Amino acid sequence: MFYCPDIQNSKSLPEDESRHAIRVLRLQSGDDIDIVDGVGGLYKAVITNPHPKHCEFEIKKTIQGFDKKDYYLHIAIAPTKNIDRFEWFVEKCTEIGIDEITPIICRFSERKIVKLERIKKIIVSAAKQSLKAYFPKLNPLCSFDEFIDNYSSPMQFIAHCYESEKTLLQHAYKKSSDSIIMIGPEGDFSMEEVEKAIDSNFKPVSLGNSRLRTETAGIVVCHTISLINEGV
Repeated sequence: MFYCPDIQNSKSLPEDESRHAIRVLRLQSGDDIDIVDGVGGLYKAVITNPHPKHCEFEIKKTIQGFDKKDYYLHIAIAPTKNIDRFEWFVEKCTEIGIDEITPIICRFSERKIVKLERIKKIIVSAAKQSLKAYFPKLNPLCSFDEFIDNYSSPMQFIAHCYESEKTLLQHAYKKSSDSIIMIGPEGDFSMEEVEKAIDSNFKPVSLGNSRLRTETAGIVVCHTISLINEGV
């Protein structure tokens, strides 16, 4: 599968995709390829000019809304101190199915810089590997307060580790619902952040009895929502 975000205006693959198709996979004129645009379009095409810098193709069939879900999942998560763990979260959630990711800076955050271009490349690679036509939206890093003030959804949850009244996520979430779920840094959210989220109509949820790493919690959330919507 290949990625061509500008497929409506261009009938050649981007240079990196062209190089992979021709130099690595050794594809030739007349070979069939699948192309996605990242916004739900799947294109069945055939190579017409196998150039390693601008591989040209002809579209034979277009499928819009390929594998479209009936729910929307947005995870706001504090990037981990070890960036490899955050990148692993992004990769695996893209494979499972997520619609939007916002890295947030919290009071106890240990990482306050994220290289978005590198993360976007991980998203593209994971989406292609898992045959996704919809790529998750990656938002710029923002503060906890900025996120609370600017984002909302029909269902809003905050997962924290404090001893307080919480509902298991699988009991709080309703199938086919759009949702935002917030996950804090290794040191958790501050109590003030939890209280502000609750005041902004975020419902506190539990992900189970185990204490999870930040990136593990993100994947558990993504997989739980996916399983509920698949009726498992």
